[in-house]
Amino acid sequence: MPHPFELEFELALPADPEQVWEAIATGPGIDSWFMGRNAVEPRVGGTASMETGGHLETSTVTAYEPGKRFAFRTDPAPDGRFMAFEYLIEGRDGGSTVLRAVHSGMLGDDWQDEYDALRSGWPFHLHTLREYVTHFAGRRGVPVFAVQPVPGRPAGEVRAALTAALGLPADPPAGARVRADLAGLPPLDGELVWSDGERYEVRTADGLFTFLHPPGVVLLFHHLFDDLSAAPTDDPTDDRAGATETAWQRWLSDLLAA
Repeated sequence: MPHPFELEFELALPADPEQVWEAIATGPGIDSWFMGRNAVEPRVGGTASMETGGHLETSTVTAYEPGKRFAFRTDPAPDGRFMAFEYLIEGRDGGSTVLRAVHSGMLGDDWQDEYDALRSGWPFHLHTLREYVTHFAGRRGVPVFAVQPVPGRPAGEVRAALTAALGLPADPPAGARVRADLAGLPPLDGELVWSDGERYEVRTADGLFTFLHPPGVVLLFHHLFDDLSAAPTDDPTDDRAGATETAWQRWLSDLLAA
């Protein structure tokens, strides 16, 4: 039986309303801090889409007031499930902005687990948004995704493998320095800016690197701000982003191979 829910979050951002609007209401902006590859048709009734790991989710834009309000919602499923999202922007003195994010809708029979996942996930995503507008303002991020199933592997074992690969202790504190040589990838040199035992986020000079291990799977959600985000060339063989994603997938699979 569907179960209604609503989550609301508010945070102050060191960016003006125009910068925040660009981050939350355009495809390139959302690519730079949220999940997957995104596109937004800028009008009420337009389509907002997100593609992650080959799965495409589409929504309809229900509010589009540049610099003030952006909202969209998915179509109801046969069982009544749907998701609705709303962002409200308020400028403050000194060029800062307060953003209110509301996520509501109907969840399915296992609504409690879904609700808990959403409630714990949103603070992390909004933290990533703050990292983006604070440290990468004006730069476009390229999303990189990789996934490795680890069925039956104890969470502690998976966590230890990830943290060891990053040169960190098994329970690292936020603020720890990260210096790691990763096979087939450039060295990772930065700061651990989020650590909660399930999610780890590293900020470097050119990226936000997220390592997530819910039960049974490990996911990478990275946002890269280096030359991958430059304007595409005319060379049809130039797929630097795809090659980088393949390299991260190979690294993750090799790290956690049974």
